[in-house]
Amino acid sequence: MSDSASERHHLTVPAELEGKRFDQALAQLLPQHSRAVIKSWIEQGHAVLNGNPARPRAAVRAGDRVDVAVTLSAPAGLVAQEVPFTLRYGDEHLLVVDKPAGVVVHPGAGNRDLTLVNGLIERFPELALLPRAGLIHRIDKDTSGLLLVARRPASFQALIRAMAARQIARTYEAVVSGVLIAGGTIDAPIGRDPLQRTRMRVVQAGRPAVTHYRVLARYRAHTRLELRLETGRTHQIRVHMAWHGHPLVGDPRYAGRPRPPRGAAAALREALEAFPRQALHAAALSFLHPAGAHTVTVEAPRPDDLARLIAVLEADTADQGQA
Repeated sequence: MSDSASERHHLTVPAELEGKRFDQALAQLLPQHSRAVIKSWIEQGHAVLNGNPARPRAAVRAGDRVDVAVTLSAPAGLVAQEVPFTLRYGDEHLLVVDKPAGVVVHPGAGNRDLTLVNGLIERFPELALLPRAGLIHRIDKDTSGLLLVARRPASFQALIRAMAARQIARTYEAVVSGVLIAGGTIDAPIGRDPLQRTRMRVVQAGRPAVTHYRVLARYRAHTRLELRLETGRTHQIRVHMAWHGHPLVGDPRYAGRPRPPRGAAAALREALEAFPRQALHAAALSFLHPAGAHTVTVEAPRPDDLARLIAVLEADTADQGQA
């Protein structure tokens, strides 16, 4: 594998970015790259404005031409490591992987290695040359399920655009506290909690966030839901369902103590108290293939811990119905 790869872009500044700083505008035009990386490209002359070098803080105008020509290298310190995940779909352009609960997606503070990124470059070394190892989106450490990964720069750019245009359907399965009568849509902006910076919450000044949900099964004091994301904010499903009064079972950050129904058998009480994570699974992805122009739909089977929880809830409901 080569330790570098070229990337070129020829872009036009749209009207909505009029007056923005050059680095801010380019960060919005190339969301797959970090603001710091883009600023360094501008300072080194790899990203130019109307054919000329410009400062990162230079104001752009609608219609300005931006040209980028860079050589990408594998990030220093990124180590290939064996990390568990299951490949559910793969071809020369992209992968769909099934991440187990407990695995962090990206390296970061407190999680420098043994992340999904480390595992991806161990199994597919060429991904080290792509931003975020080709990952198009992310899920929380303790959420299980599917993630879309590009294998080529062109596929990465096409899938990033598709995600921004809300053309990638992401479907989740969850178990929440309380009994919902019907499905619906939660349209409530999400931002960081000003009092607890590790939490997100519904706030008027937050970013737009839309979650659609429908009922799959009702139990005595819980509901199994199918959820579809229209946007992709941090902790979106967890925050929206807690705000709606139906937090995810096992959610350590937003749910509080377990809520067993009155007269629950010991098996159900133990299952709820012992469930080790938020009961959330990224169950399906559907998208237009960036090269083949055909629809790809991939599903991930329910993980064992979630399957056991659902079985106990079903048994409790059946037992009470027979009483």
